[in-house]
Amino acid sequence: MRVLRRLSIRTRITLGSLLVGAVVLVGTALVLHLQIERATIETDRSLAERDAAPFVADLRSNPGESPDRPSQGVLVGVRDAAGAWTVDALPHELRDRLPDTVRDETTLRLRDHRGVVTVVGVPVTTSAGSFVVWAAQDGRGGHETLERVDRSLVVGTVLALAAFGGTAWLLTTLALRPVGRMRRTAEAISTGTAAGHLPIGRSDDELAGLARTLNAFLDRQREHAERERRMVSDASHELRTPLAALTARLELAHRSSGDAAALERELTAAESDAARLVALANTLLELSRLDEDTPVPSTPARDLVSELMASVDRARAIDVVGPRDVDFSVDVGDPDARYDVAPAAFARVVDNLVANAIAAGSDGGVVRATLRQDDTRALELAVTDDGPGVPEAFLPQAFDRFTRADESRTTLGGSGLGLALVRGIAERGGGTATLANRDGGGAVATVRFPAR
Repeated sequence: MRVLRRLSIRTRITLGSLLVGAVVLVGTALVLHLQIERATIETDRSLAERDAAPFVADLRSNPGESPDRPSQGVLVGVRDAAGAWTVDALPHELRDRLPDTVRDETTLRLRDHRGVVTVVGVPVTTSAGSFVVWAAQDGRGGHETLERVDRSLVVGTVLALAAFGGTAWLLTTLALRPVGRMRRTAEAISTGTAAGHLPIGRSDDELAGLARTLNAFLDRQREHAERERRMVSDASHELRTPLAALTARLELAHRSSGDAAALERELTAAESDAARLVALANTLLELSRLDEDTPVPSTPARDLVSELMASVDRARAIDVVGPRDVDFSVDVGDPDARYDVAPAAFARVVDNLVANAIAAGSDGGVVRATLRQDDTRALELAVTDDGPGVPEAFLPQAFDRFTRADESRTTLGGSGLGLALVRGIAERGGGTATLANRDGGGAVATVRFPAR
């Protein structure tokens, strides 16, 4: 088996085809040999019976007379009940090996210096006594014919196997040619000397399907690599700004070491910058954990309702950009239904959506959070604001990492990771996250978790 594994696919297919062909051809040749041999034996037996028939008829017609001597070349012998041969035209080496008497017609296959001989014995009972007519048929002609047929079958089998193996090798070579082109193209793509996709053959077969699947895989890998590159670039930009600000704050604090009030202001600002760095690092860590293949805990609906109310309380206690009213409603008919989301992760979803709605809303406006179960027991969280809405061009990329509706990156100092985290948590639980503008103004963010 190890030797076979080291062979090429083309060689293994050819060897397998030769093995199957050999079994079929040898089996067919064996069947033909047996059929021809049986036909030869049956022919010799019929000829021997034909030679014995006149003597059997003569004994029955003329029981008191001795049968005539057979013609030249006819091997016939007649033995009476006493063992005497009344007619003897059989070779001695055959005659001595025949039984003394038989009850029924008997066919024997004996071998003498001529080769294989077919002998037929016919018992005859008359008024003059009991006799056995023996007739022999030389089987050399049939045996030689069978040998010639066997030689032809052997030669034909060998030639057929050679043609079969050559055809299998050629067809396998042609079939695997697209694989060779794909392999060479893949090597060029991996070394960076070529770009694009793997070649797809003109035939719509399994190899073309494989090439299309691999091309889709390459596109996804390139997309992921580009996304990671953008993420690293954006993360570097996001970290550089607060780090530069923090460094400047610390320098100012160092210069203000003699002024307690100024030192206090600079340290407070430095703490704010440090808190932003910590929040950004925590969000990046949570996003990286979402990419890990770890089990997702299930949580009953009642616990998620508690997390919603706690998040609303936290939002009400924080004055972000002026006064806001945060309202919520709950319509959960089955509090025991379970969903694939951890309570802390669900709290992060609510916190992010409510914070975004507060930032986008108008002063004195109302942010509404609604949690309900639909007819399929799926849990749906909708957070709405009364602001101007989201730019239509931003909606398709709203949940991408490091994207903001405000490209100046000044609104709330956000990092552009909140909605990406929301979508990651939703999809991890088998759900969805969407963002849309309302007809009456404002935007609505909806997150849906199917029941487990």
